[in-house]
Amino acid sequence: MEARVKFAGHPVHQMLIVFPLGLLSTAVIFDAIHLATGSVTASMSSYWMIAAGVIGGLCAAVFGVVDWWAIPKGTRAYRLGLLHGIGNVCVVALYAVSWFLRRPDPGHPSATALITMLVGAILSLLIGWLGGELVDRLGVGVDDGANLDAPSSLSKKTARL
Repeated sequence: MEARVKFAGHPVHQMLIVFPLGLLSTAVIFDAIHLATGSVTASMSSYWMIAAGVIGGLCAAVFGVVDWWAIPKGTRAYRLGLLHGIGNVCVVALYAVSWFLRRPDPGHPSATALITMLVGAILSLLIGWLGGELVDRLGVGVDDGANLDAPSSLSKKTARL
C-alpha cells in the first residue's frame, strides 16, 4: 500500500518522523549528561529538544493519520496503525508533560519531569517497533512496485515488480 502523501516520490510521514525521534532521543541523552555532571546547559538543551520534538511529532502525526485512513479496515495493518498512532500520541503527551513540568526551572528538572520523559522514551521504542512492522513487514507506505531494481522515485518511470 503506497503512502497517500508523498514528496519527491517518498512518504512524507516517514520523512518527518526522524525529527521527533532524533530530538526526543537527544533530550534523553542531554538529561543523562545533566544527571551525571550537573550541567545546566545540558538540561536547558533537553528542554528545547523536547519542545521541538513535540512540535515535530504533531506535524508527523498529521501525515500518519492521512496514510492510516487509506488502510483497509479489518486488516492487521489497520489495527497496528491505530495502536501506533494512539501510542505516539501518548509518547508526545508524556514528553509535553515533562516539558511543562520543567518550565519553572528548565535548568533543574524535577524527578517527575525526568521520569515522565523516560516513560515516554521507553514507550517510543515499543511504538516505533509497530511502525517498523507496518512498513517493513506489512508494506504500508511502500511503493506498490518496489523491488531491488526499481527506477529512481525522481524519474518519470513507474516501478514494476
